[in-house]
Amino acid sequence: MKKIVDGYFHLLKMLIALCLAIMVVLVFGNVVLRYAFNSGITVSDEISRWLFVWLTFLGALVGMKEHGHLGVDSLVSRLPPFGKKFCLLASQVLILGVLWLLFSGSLEQTKINIDVQAPASGISMAYFYGVGLIFSVTAALIVLHDMYRVLAGKLQDHELVMVTESEELAEVAHHHGQISAPGKK
Repeated sequence: MKKIVDGYFHLLKMLIALCLAIMVVLVFGNVVLRYAFNSGITVSDEISRWLFVWLTFLGALVGMKEHGHLGVDSLVSRLPPFGKKFCLLASQVLILGVLWLLFSGSLEQTKINIDVQAPASGISMAYFYGVGLIFSVTAALIVLHDMYRVLAGKLQDHELVMVTESEELAEVAHHHGQISAPGKK
């Protein structure tokens, strides 16, 4: 199972890189064409915008899996283990609620827009809204896995705070051989 999950997130990272590369080519190519040849790529802005949305959602999934999102942990980090577990579970239940809202909204928008074509490319707008479905389902699986690890007692005390307060603190901790983010050494 771990190989499947790792393969899935490797695929997401490859898609993120591909989105970024295509965006750079489209935007740079469009700029060159406009200044040098007084012409341009008609679908460049639209496709770049779509790729940026997909890149953002997929990148958020990778960050979520690696517990790399920034957050404020000044109160939770001072709690005893039971308090940390309670706060972690409470936040995960709230996250699942938000993910349900995102899933149901994305599903409705995908269904509504399945026959609507984008103005420049003619591609179905369902592909634009479909990323919300992929994000919400994958993120829910990540949260459910983390909840299972909390309830089964498979987390160490330092893993109960699943955010990094600042990038600088994470970098300093990493350089000193301490844990930079929950689950990483």
